[in-house]
Amino acid sequence: MGLKGHNVQFVRVEGSDKGRIVLYTLSTCMWCRMAKNLLKDMGVCYEYIDVDTLPAEDKDAVKKEIKRWNPDGSYPTMVIREKECVSGFDEAEIREKIK
Repeated sequence: MGLKGHNVQFVRVEGSDKGRIVLYTLSTCMWCRMAKNLLKDMGVCYEYIDVDTLPAEDKDAVKKEIKRWNPDGSYPTMVIREKECVSGFDEAEIREKIK
């Protein structure tokens, strides 16, 4: 990922391995919480980071990484297997892409 040189720590939630799933969220976002809960309910392993809790220099680097996948920079942004992205909360799309 494009975060080399930054000490950005993702939180890992254990579950079944469906490939690397990274979720960029805001700590106060209802849709972000719904995405986390859906992944947890699906029982899949994923990593997330609450972007709004990061120091400014790391936040800028993470936002650049998000925009690589989701030019709108909206939350949540879910990167699946470093191949595809789901922006926003779309339960059907998330379930379809993480089988």
